[in-house]
Amino acid sequence: MKALIQKIAQADTDFSLIQADDVIAVGLSGGKDSTLLLTALEAYRKQSRKPFKLTGIHIDLGFGGLPFEPVKNYFNQEDIECHVFPSHIAEILNLNKKKDVIQCSLCSKLKKGAVIKAAKSLGCNKVAFAHHADDAIETLFLNMIYGGKLATFEPSMYMTKTEVTFIRPFVYVKEKDIISNVKTLNLPIKPSACPVDGSTKRQAIKEMLNALYTSFPPAHDNFITMLHNQDQLDLWKKSVDKEILLHYTQDKQKQ
Repeated sequence: MKALIQKIAQADTDFSLIQADDVIAVGLSGGKDSTLLLTALEAYRKQSRKPFKLTGIHIDLGFGGLPFEPVKNYFNQEDIECHVFPSHIAEILNLNKKKDVIQCSLCSKLKKGAVIKAAKSLGCNKVAFAHHADDAIETLFLNMIYGGKLATFEPSMYMTKTEVTFIRPFVYVKEKDIISNVKTLNLPIKPSACPVDGSTKRQAIKEMLNALYTSFPPAHDNFITMLHNQDQLDLWKKSVDKEILLHYTQDKQKQ
């Protein structure tokens, strides 16, 4: 856990994630990532010089599966605030399927909206998500392959419309370290009940990257460094000849 807290502290230092008197809601699915995040942030809070408050928020999507109670009971025993909010998200997703498959993008949008609404009802000004370094790398590759752009999510992002800031304290944490800490701490985990879990484009990218790391081990750490290595960003820069562009535009207008 000590190394995990150090990586949270580094992310907080590098990206100014947490300020004094913040009230932070942790989006809590009950899976390994978010359960560990709330646990680790509470440990970080206790040793931080900045006073801030934490609360866990679980949105019941309505997919069923194993109950959330063991996770909630764990946080109650640890004296960590945790709230459960019902929703109709599963019903909405089932009514808006494409080719008989639920839309992951719509699910993400609905979940974020529900978490923001719940957070604001509890007086929170920030929402912490458990997206980790491997999620960031996978998002980068998804955007490159399917969107033709170099982009991933931000460690901190202010939403002007809702006046809530999203933070991601695990941006320097690898998934394997999360798995290791969850096992060591024996945390209760609620497996995902999502009907498309394990069969998405993201899963395919994850498997591709894991194969790459096996063949080229340094790639894993270098990809994480790449995400914040702004000084070494070197991409093509277009240099438009304005005279040629003007003649081209005039010729097009004459046709």
